[in-house]
Amino acid sequence: MTTAPEEHTPQVPAADRPSSVRVFSHRPYARARLFCFPHAGGTAAAYRPWAHGAPWDIEVCAMQYPGRGDRYAHPAHRAMDDLVAELAADLLREQTARPQCATLLFGHSMGAAVAYETARSLSGADRPPAALFVSGQSAPHRSGSGELHRATDHALVQDLRRLGGTADGVLDDDALMDAMLPSLRRDYELIETYRPRHGHPLNLPVTVLHATADPEVTEDEARAWTETTDRPCELLTFPGGHFHLHEQHTAVLAAVVTRARNAIEGAAGRPWASMP
Repeated sequence: MTTAPEEHTPQVPAADRPSSVRVFSHRPYARARLFCFPHAGGTAAAYRPWAHGAPWDIEVCAMQYPGRGDRYAHPAHRAMDDLVAELAADLLREQTARPQCATLLFGHSMGAAVAYETARSLSGADRPPAALFVSGQSAPHRSGSGELHRATDHALVQDLRRLGGTADGVLDDDALMDAMLPSLRRDYELIETYRPRHGHPLNLPVTVLHATADPEVTEDEARAWTETTDRPCELLTFPGGHFHLHEQHTAVLAAVVTRARNAIEGAAGRPWASMP
């Protein structure tokens, strides 16, 4: 069902590549850092509103996968293990640089699976996050395979239309889509061929965000995340479709912040401070 921590040994960050971590709004007195993992084809910029809307005590960061944004020149990964090893190495470096901050992971859609495997990798390195938040993705052992990564460009674009979250102006721009589709196809291959290996459950709280009209995930598939951890797993339900978290980012972020503070209070054994 799950993946053994030692299988995703974090890589030492290469000197010739930039860190995957992006910080759009610094919180110098932050007690925790929330690292957000984008969906297939997504960029770190999707979490810019979260970064600016976060309170003083939580700094929202976003992971920039290779093959997009300012990392467009770096080929996107086609296998989960390769992507996770790179991202976990960067997060270990971030934890070393700011040891006073608790680490929290949030992932949406494909990013939920990547965040989960990254949490396992950090746990295997004895640097587990304080909590994991997942959205828009079935539990790893309930995820099925797919063949869209082998489909035509037209079929990939149609799937993006079905899910929403991408403006029609972008989808109708042939030149822009020609630039985006190679990385998108690799993302589809990564998540459609992903198979979690057996191993110990996580030892940290998990919060699952589920949208009532999400065509990708049923409530039962969302509840199955309880099997990935030995700690409490809470299901939060929101109205909307697959990209509800961006349509309702203020409400979603508030719910995440509340549970992030609760998780850190529980780990520290003391109340969350209200002042820097």
